[in-house]
Amino acid sequence: MAAPLTLHDLGEEAVVRGLIDLLPASGKLVLRGPGDDCAVVSLSDAKDVQLLKVDSVVEGVHFDPAEDMLRVGWKALCRAISDVAAMGGTPVHALITLAAQPSVPWSRVRLLYEGILKAASVYEVSIVGGETGKTSGPLVCSVFLTGKVSANDCVLRAGGRPGDVLFVTGRLGGSLTSGRHLDFCPRLREGQWLAFHHFPSAMMDVSDGLCLDVQRLAAASDCGVVLYPEGIPCNKGCTTQQALSDGEDFELLLAVPPEKVEALCGAWTEAFPGVPLSRVGNLTEFDRGCTPHEIFIKGGYDHFQ
Repeated sequence: MAAPLTLHDLGEEAVVRGLIDLLPASGKLVLRGPGDDCAVVSLSDAKDVQLLKVDSVVEGVHFDPAEDMLRVGWKALCRAISDVAAMGGTPVHALITLAAQPSVPWSRVRLLYEGILKAASVYEVSIVGGETGKTSGPLVCSVFLTGKVSANDCVLRAGGRPGDVLFVTGRLGGSLTSGRHLDFCPRLREGQWLAFHHFPSAMMDVSDGLCLDVQRLAAASDCGVVLYPEGIPCNKGCTTQQALSDGEDFELLLAVPPEKVEALCGAWTEAFPGVPLSRVGNLTEFDRGCTPHEIFIKGGYDHFQ
């Protein structure tokens, strides 16, 4: 008798697809369910829609056990804020859940929450509740975040079209080894600006590596994709392969219709002179996408492999 399939056998993408297939059809107020950076829910007759996001940091996976917990707390909330930024939204309320062993020093938990509160203060998020629980394993902090965005400005992953130009903000690679993943600032203002001016047809944040996330955006838009290795912006000391696959960059990946590219590039330079905006590829017809094989040695981060 064959051994049962494990999460490792399937990989994260297949596990997520399998879980989504179990879900019943969404109600009429759900405008976008699983499969995007945030769920999008209608607020009845309001001009805004509500964004819903949950994210976790796990000790030993997202941060080292010896790490400064103040920085870990900052990251915990900013990870979720980055997803709201990718929809063009504004974060509003957060619930915090902590699972830890009873032997964990109170000082570590206090510092974690101080880091969360620091990020909440900077990005004007209200912490409105949460939950605590005991575990025999590593410390886990989960953040449930709500946000809002005008229904006319909300940007999904699914809006891209063949011929759209792919851009990425900032620089990529080496976030974990350098420690940047604990101190990053989500591209909130940039995401709001892009959405307000209706430049992107599709957008998402880059958290699992450009190599993997660009394929997610293309798949959501029913497109293929071509990447240009020479255009990928690398952090100092990083290779193109690291920029593609390291993950934890929390930059924005956006698809832009070709007729808007010139206007975007000119306006971006004026609005965000210190933030690079790099052309990294194009969306193609679904069956025509190709990506240079030699830069896909490692395909991004998978939690189960």
